[in-house]
Amino acid sequence: MQVLIVEDETAASENLKAIIAEVAPEVELVCCTESVTQTIRWLATHPAPDLMFMDIHLSDGSAFNIFSAATVEAPIIFTTAYDEYAIDAFKVNSIDYLLKPISAGEVQRALEKFRRLSRHDVQRYLSQQPKLAAAGQYPEKILIAVNNKLIPACVGQVSYFYTTQGSTRVMLKDNSGYSYPRTLDSIYETLSPALFFRANKQFVVSKDSIRNITVCFDSRLLVALDTSVPEQVYVSKNKAALFKKWLTAS
Repeated sequence: MQVLIVEDETAASENLKAIIAEVAPEVELVCCTESVTQTIRWLATHPAPDLMFMDIHLSDGSAFNIFSAATVEAPIIFTTAYDEYAIDAFKVNSIDYLLKPISAGEVQRALEKFRRLSRHDVQRYLSQQPKLAAAGQYPEKILIAVNNKLIPACVGQVSYFYTTQGSTRVMLKDNSGYSYPRTLDSIYETLSPALFFRANKQFVVSKDSIRNITVCFDSRLLVALDTSVPEQVYVSKNKAALFKKWLTAS
């Protein structure tokens, strides 16, 4: 059995590889890709693997974008750090989904489930995968709860999302801020990676709200926005090149 791993976190990738080697030593790991772009290129230039383990949140956007740009001819076992986003899509259109941190028992059960599939079952899963591309479409509006009302706001009005001490807020470009009770991970998954960037653990920022950038002595980037912020927005040295590439992309 040939397996492709799609995972942008080195520790998570190494953990999954070690688990697969432990519970299924006969599996051949053909590659580990780390981004939407890299995965699309790999699929276009290599024979399809028998199975793919795929993280949902990758460095350059949602893994669902892969299905919009490439022909995926292998069933998927999704891996995810959170359980509130698109679980129905995982259940219907994939072999299984595993919540991080992933255990050996979970991987073994998922592989056994895959091995039990008939050729007809595999074809059925492959025929459903175009639905995953639809799951990756990005909403034009969000709903903000204020008292007992839901207020629709255009995504283009959002300056940033901010989280601290388990509480998340959304700031609009008119400097109005609201509680937004979702995790930053799940919010980022629903946003277009062309328009929003995960600057750090606290902030997801809008490209249209960035006023200027200061390069710090330690190579971090200090990002100034056109709205007030509860604390300074830094992009780490490791993400600085990716951030600058994203900011200048059309």
